[in-house]
Amino acid sequence: MASESSPLLAYRLLGEEGAAFPPNGAGGSGVASARKLSTFLGVVVPTVLSMFSIVVFLRIGFVVGHAGLLQALAMLLVAYIILALTVLSVCAIATNGAVRGGGAYFMISRTLGPEVGGSIGLMFYLANVCGCAVSLLGLVESVLDVFGADVTGSSGIRVLPQGYGWNLLYGSLLLGLVGGVCTLGAGLYAQASFLTFLLVSGSLASVLISFVAVGPRDIQLAPRPGTNGSSVPPRYGHFTGFNGSTLKDNLGAGYAEDYTTGAMMTFASVFAVLFNGCTGIMAGANMSGELKDPSRAIPLGTIIAVAYTFFIYILLFFLSSFTCDRTLLQEDYGFFRGISLWPPLVLIGIYATALSASMSSLIGASRILHALAQDDLFGVILAPAKVVSGGGNPWGAVLYSWGLVQLVLLAGKLNTLAAVVTVFYLVAYAAVDLSCLSLEWASAPNFRPTFSLFSWHTCLLGVASCLLMMFLISPGAAGGSLLLMGLLSALLTARGGPSSWGYVSQALLFHQVRKYLLRLDVRKEHVKFWRPQLLLLVGNPRGALPLLRLANQLKKGGLYVLGHVTLGDLDSLPSDPVQPQYGAWLSLVDRAQVKAFVDLTLSPSVRQGAQHLLRISGLGGMKPNTLVLGFYDDTPPQDHFLTDPAFSEPAEGTREGGSPALSTLFPPPRAPGSPRALSPQDYVATVADALKMNKNVVLARACGALPPERLSRGSSSSAQLHHVDVWPLNLLRPRGGPGYVDVCGLFLLQMATILSMVPAWHSARLRIFLCLGPREAPGAAEGRLRALLSQLRIRAEVQEVVWGEGAETGESEEEEGDFVNGGRGDEEAEALACSANGLVRAQQGRGMGGGPGGPEGRDGAEGPTTALTFLYLPRPPADPARYPRYLALLEILSRDLGPTLLVHGVTPVTCTDL
Repeated sequence: MASESSPLLAYRLLGEEGAAFPPNGAGGSGVASARKLSTFLGVVVPTVLSMFSIVVFLRIGFVVGHAGLLQALAMLLVAYIILALTVLSVCAIATNGAVRGGGAYFMISRTLGPEVGGSIGLMFYLANVCGCAVSLLGLVESVLDVFGADVTGSSGIRVLPQGYGWNLLYGSLLLGLVGGVCTLGAGLYAQASFLTFLLVSGSLASVLISFVAVGPRDIQLAPRPGTNGSSVPPRYGHFTGFNGSTLKDNLGAGYAEDYTTGAMMTFASVFAVLFNGCTGIMAGANMSGELKDPSRAIPLGTIIAVAYTFFIYILLFFLSSFTCDRTLLQEDYGFFRGISLWPPLVLIGIYATALSASMSSLIGASRILHALAQDDLFGVILAPAKVVSGGGNPWGAVLYSWGLVQLVLLAGKLNTLAAVVTVFYLVAYAAVDLSCLSLEWASAPNFRPTFSLFSWHTCLLGVASCLLMMFLISPGAAGGSLLLMGLLSALLTARGGPSSWGYVSQALLFHQVRKYLLRLDVRKEHVKFWRPQLLLLVGNPRGALPLLRLANQLKKGGLYVLGHVTLGDLDSLPSDPVQPQYGAWLSLVDRAQVKAFVDLTLSPSVRQGAQHLLRISGLGGMKPNTLVLGFYDDTPPQDHFLTDPAFSEPAEGTREGGSPALSTLFPPPRAPGSPRALSPQDYVATVADALKMNKNVVLARACGALPPERLSRGSSSSAQLHHVDVWPLNLLRPRGGPGYVDVCGLFLLQMATILSMVPAWHSARLRIFLCLGPREAPGAAEGRLRALLSQLRIRAEVQEVVWGEGAETGESEEEEGDFVNGGRGDEEAEALACSANGLVRAQQGRGMGGGPGGPEGRDGAEGPTTALTFLYLPRPPADPARYPRYLALLEILSRDLGPTLLVHGVTPVTCTDL
């Protein structure tokens, strides 16, 4: 037990002297000192200020004036339902474990993986950067509306020069103030936020009191842009005080032109403006790295902030509808100043909300960027953002974000970009909902958040509502954001990311695979949908790479298992030697680019290990039905690791990243003449065992001579034309008639057809050879076979060949296998095998019909040759003493044929029905 380890072992309850360790893994002075914000200062204050922003002062009249009270309340309710659904997901994820810096990015990336998390994290970062610029420009415009030299109206104080350069200067100065506060740390930011919170609260309180304390009055409206104010008579809006008639007039919708832009307002456009102003629910979560207890502070503080802002918005909607006529609401978005007991306090509230929103966006962006830089997803381009101060403040990320905001300020007007920013926020919200939904659907035992007021229904509804809002606000920006997310995800996938975060995709796959495996009932199998499910036994993969890839092509979407037997007895060993080998075999599968599982076992003998694998490999309806073995002969094994480009290794034997090279994980090939782990007797016994267990058997010989293009994964449109020859007859016991369509013969045809469906073998011609006995009429067997091929939808060339010496012996009715049981002498059996071998060799490289497709093609060019030969594998003899002779006859039969597959099928695999 001394070697056992677990991530939980680092979380001891008490230190060496009985002192409790800090929560959330905050060990070390830098991290501990950085986590110092409370729920109120770290979550409630920034979230409230971000959700209010400037909308609470300048867009209440706009929403109520155009939509009316009833539709405005419906809009607010829908908006807050969407936000509340996301808040529920945030609370669930935040209470399921320690939350580090990065807020929403950390939650998404540790759930959906670095590809999705990194792409959305970068988009969320850009949204915060642009949001900071939008807030600053809005603040500049608000200041110039009162103090600008070009301001119109009687209430302006014309002291500040205006123009693009001056506006940029004012924005840059304000950005310097905001950036300076954020650079000095989260503590100063929290104090500044608290100050602005007090100012905003005081301003809102004065507005609420003014609705009650101020009597009816007429408020002069500013002239519409583009009109000559001196030639147009003044217009007035009316503050009526609490009046039932005013409320009745404001209940219904009255959409009209926006007096600032001239555009006709609709439900969607007004709803988009309202929703834009209350999307700051992640402001507190972005401060997760500075919170004392983020798992408690984020859900509690966010819920309090959402409830508080919702109450204030409803109260302002009601008060505005009771006291202001529609003209005032539609024509003066800043009417709070006109009805206030002290108008400058409203200006202070406007400026404070804009300033706090910009600070929240900048510090949130810096924390997201710092988390992205620490995860090293985008390489050296974000390296400066890793720099932190002694107190844990990521001032490098703040300066990085400061510079980007300054670049965005150069754009000046950001009306179009404002919609893109909101869409980016919604993408992040949808990703948080999707993360929680994935965790809930995965049913992982370790997903047990202490916050339980959510379900997969709320998560799914949150995802759908966020996507709907994206396209409602701006279809173009929504489509562009999804495209950008896809491109960033593809980039991160190509770069490769960390694999130790525990992505929910694996849990979801496990959950779904388990569910569908239970539904994959073997009792409902049908021959129409049969496919090969291969178990390839490999001793040393160095010498088996071509066979490993050929088997991958033969599987046709079926199960493919690489099996290996380690010799040993667990009773005499201190630990299981098999488990440490899995990593090397999985790396082999990755490097060879084959779709295979790995199954290893420990056994005193290879034969027993093969029996274990044949019985226990796979699960449910996905179990191997075909055993694939390399041929047992005296050919010295080749080391394909040395010649295969996919397995080229550095000279020092280690790969990039320090992981061991595969050349060091597998032993060198067996030297010629050295003892083998498997005897000829056990080799044939393994074949016999598989047939007894009703498994098909494929013996592969000389696969290393296959053309390289035939083993590649791509198309072979430019590959040289080759033949695939099929001999669906037991050449060691030849006979005509029904022998050609027995189960084993059809299995050969099926396997050859499956191979011809692989892109790398598309250009190969399938040839089927029929052997004629001495008394068999030509054409009869060929006609029967062509009719069968037509029914089976198999395109192939058919050729009859005359069986030579020994054909008369093939007419006996001996049971299959009797030629090695004493029914024939050894010399007679060897002569028959040599004759069959010569017959097959004579047809290799020969064109059909004796035309120009023979060994010498048209114009003297070399004609097509046989790339692979399928031979009928006879059953092993019943007497184990005859196994060596059986293997010797197989060696004679397949000698010098090039790449050859000896196949014996025991299960029906073809069907002529639809």
